[in-house]
Amino acid sequence: MKLVSWNVNGIRAGLKKGLLEYMLSAKADVLCIQETKAHPGDVQHVAWPKGYQVFYNSADKKGYSGTAIFTRHEPLCVKNGIGKEEHDKEGRVITLEYKEFWLVNVYQPNSQRGLARVAYRTEAWDPAFLKYIKKLENKGKPVIFCGDLNVAHLDIDLSNPKANKMNAGFTEAERTNFTKIIDSGFIDTFRAFNQEPGNHSWWSQFNDCRARNIGWRVDYFVASEALRSSLKKAWIEPEIMGSDHCPVGLEIKLA
Repeated sequence: MKLVSWNVNGIRAGLKKGLLEYMLSAKADVLCIQETKAHPGDVQHVAWPKGYQVFYNSADKKGYSGTAIFTRHEPLCVKNGIGKEEHDKEGRVITLEYKEFWLVNVYQPNSQRGLARVAYRTEAWDPAFLKYIKKLENKGKPVIFCGDLNVAHLDIDLSNPKANKMNAGFTEAERTNFTKIIDSGFIDTFRAFNQEPGNHSWWSQFNDCRARNIGWRVDYFVASEALRSSLKKAWIEPEIMGSDHCPVGLEIKLA
């Protein structure tokens, strides 16, 4: 089963920059996208590739945040949000239940310039999200969650760790909270296959950062430890343009 995640930085913008062409070439079983910045009615005219069902979770605020999942496999159920009103107004989470696992598409809040939202991110959102995914696990199935997590976990996950210690996405609190998820029984699937630096999924649009590969790895597939033996391949596709992020993927083989 081939799973792909991509922060498209606006689904309507993505449609002008090769999103449909990528969907056709990638042939993913499931494509999770973040930062749609749209409501379903905004893209109802689009002829999506055949075989996909699409599910949306849009922010109350127009042109902001939002997530969507395209799937070739009929889910048993679909849920938007994590069940907390204070966190569910921005369209950040969609959960699909499959027979073998839960799939959670998430666009984690950004702590923002000047760390204006770091307290919300680290003290409210992160604990609530961890509680949510553990609750899913406790229902008897493993969890895979993916998306733009807006955090670089380790020093090797960005180009200039020393210069970014106090910047959004690399504060000690954000990184510690990610460690708590891993320590609770989850796997950063890319790092299960690749321990090398220089693997990035987001680049600033200034100073030619992408061409120079000065970037951050903030897009992930994270899986319950119970799925370790099912992990076959994880990758990043920096050659795919169309957004300031690139797609990331995971291949799993289920019994």
